[in-house]
Amino acid sequence: MKCALVFVALYLFCFYYVGSQVRKPGISMAERVQQLTEMANVKPVLKFNGNKFRDYVKATPRNYSVIVMFTAMAPHRQCMVCKHAHDEFVIVANSFRYSQAYSNKLFFAIVDFDEGSDVFQMMRLNTAPVFIHFPPKGKPKNLDTMDIQRIGFSAESIAKWINERTDINIRVFRPPNYSGTLALVVLFTLVAAILYLRRNNLEFLYNKNMWATGALFFCFSMVSGQMWNHIRGPPFVHKGQNGQIAYIHGSSQAQFVLETYIVMVLNGAIVLGMILLTESGNRKRDPKKRKILAVAGLVLVSVFFSLILSVFRSKTQGYPYSFLFK
Repeated sequence: MKCALVFVALYLFCFYYVGSQVRKPGISMAERVQQLTEMANVKPVLKFNGNKFRDYVKATPRNYSVIVMFTAMAPHRQCMVCKHAHDEFVIVANSFRYSQAYSNKLFFAIVDFDEGSDVFQMMRLNTAPVFIHFPPKGKPKNLDTMDIQRIGFSAESIAKWINERTDINIRVFRPPNYSGTLALVVLFTLVAAILYLRRNNLEFLYNKNMWATGALFFCFSMVSGQMWNHIRGPPFVHKGQNGQIAYIHGSSQAQFVLETYIVMVLNGAIVLGMILLTESGNRKRDPKKRKILAVAGLVLVSVFFSLILSVFRSKTQGYPYSFLFK
């Protein structure tokens, strides 16, 4: 009899205590919204691990959208663009927090690989950064993953993509940055100082080589895509799925920042070669120097034109022509 009573007591203990620990009741949607709102009021970008991701993003039903940035910002991960993308993402979240469109219908969150590797496995992600919109109803579709290779990850690009997915218009407010103004002030100060010191001899202003060099540098900047970078805000480089770093984008519809500098250098080397070839035709120069200039110019033009043609060939699929390099 005593054994039976002990067995019943143990059974009731396991049923009520252990069962209560295993079967925790889920929080309601109203409670989730309230908790998310309270956390967002403290910090616009919420930091989720695996449990919080399942509780607030995957849980249903939902009447709110969540923009989640999947990233890997630990130094040993060597994600070169994650920090920059994180800064732009925070700018968008802060802009939404202090805009007239602010409501509890949209939240921003971050899942870092080292704190939520199970989430990366769940979402089948093997790269970072990735921006995904989780809509109020249903699962994310293809367009709910932001194509950062095509449009970049600047704050303006992220805000525009969010507007397309949620119809919430976020006006981006960037924190004041006086580095550009300071650089202009320093530049004008230096120019004014040089003009003042050379006020009695301003013939250098008529130096054609100086103005030609400045014009070439401006043309190289524009032709290589500096303005495109300013508008689109592409990543500096890209780390592929196999861990290799790509310096040249594989599509003619996009580019990386480092790719811009590479194209600029290639164009500059080609122009330098053309200048040397032109100078080699000056009969006033020594014949040996003319030969050296001609050979050097021909080598520069041939090699670097072949390289830039190879870059163009890699970005334009099906382009049949090449010179020295494929």
